[in-house]
Amino acid sequence: MTNGPGAGIPAVSTAILAMSRHLEVRDVLKTIVASARELLDAEYAALGVPDDHGGFAQFVVDGVSAEQWKAIGPLPRQHGILAAMLHNATPERLADVRADPRFGGWPAAHPDMSDFLGLPVADGDEILGALFLANKRCPKPSSDGNGCGFTADDERLLGILAQHAAIALTNARLYERSRELTIAGERARLAHELHDAVAQKLFSLRLTAQAATALVDRDPARAKDELHQVAALAAEAAEELRAAVVELRPAALDEDGLVATLRSQVQVLDRAHSASVTFAAHGVRALPAAQEEAMLRVAQEALHNALRHSDAARVEVTLSRNGQGAVLRIADDGRGFDPGAVRRAGRHLGLVSMHDRAGGVGGKLTVESEPGKGTAVEMEVPGG
Repeated sequence: MTNGPGAGIPAVSTAILAMSRHLEVRDVLKTIVASARELLDAEYAALGVPDDHGGFAQFVVDGVSAEQWKAIGPLPRQHGILAAMLHNATPERLADVRADPRFGGWPAAHPDMSDFLGLPVADGDEILGALFLANKRCPKPSSDGNGCGFTADDERLLGILAQHAAIALTNARLYERSRELTIAGERARLAHELHDAVAQKLFSLRLTAQAATALVDRDPARAKDELHQVAALAAEAAEELRAAVVELRPAALDEDGLVATLRSQVQVLDRAHSASVTFAAHGVRALPAAQEEAMLRVAQEALHNALRHSDAARVEVTLSRNGQGAVLRIADDGRGFDPGAVRRAGRHLGLVSMHDRAGGVGGKLTVESEPGKGTAVEMEVPGG
């Protein structure tokens, strides 16, 4: 890449647009690093987000294989050149990082690096992280001074990218915080609903048991009917508890990914309900975090409908790759409903919220149903 006075601006614009498409912090970090490496045609790029203990809370790399990254070992500490950028908010552009007096070496599996460019990512006075690039893809300086490394124009372009990276990272953090508050509010709402629903069931259970006790001597037949009602109420209360436990359990998307999380939740539901609940995945790869969360929430809502309202004997959940994205399908053999009455049924079945979740991540939701012939909910997302 040859940098002139206006060179690289279209590439910077493309990188900024790529960053703005993501809402999750991890996705934003990966996009920043990949964009910086491509923008300056570097062999390696990394971005470190510091913690409060002299290390890094997050450290994302591009240009290093997963196997090589694993062999390198623990994350670096904040020392030497890394510390200089984090503590002094000053760019560092070096012809050979190994010749710098602050260079302290690297692990045996670490790739060899020479020319180096690093910039802090800052929001005002707060340093959010440090962006590093190494080994520009061009002839290296020779003894007569010919060749190239990172230039002042490279530093200028990376500076523009770093400013927008700070905005994207701040927005992603705000989004995640907002989502945490929303989840906390949702958990509080579910807990309140659980309390009301189960309290009513248990109150009815107690009254019915008392009635059965009073009738057992003078009217055994009526007492038997009341005891059957006790058993039915107890089963309903247990069902409310099981459903609430599944809803309240925090999803393990960040650690386990969508496939493993869906499989785990389906297994729980299969054990908790008389209906057979199965899950299958076909060639699915990781999706942007917001899309995975939306798919999980839609799956939970559709499963809730199938198991609580449809009298289904079988519910099948499938997740399949579709180009860069994926398709989720939840199909049951229950009573179904009239799609023409969807305006009346939509709120009751959560269809409005499912459509909103799908649309919110650039996906689409379709619902197929017919009285007596089951229901199929399908959600498609584009991937990233």
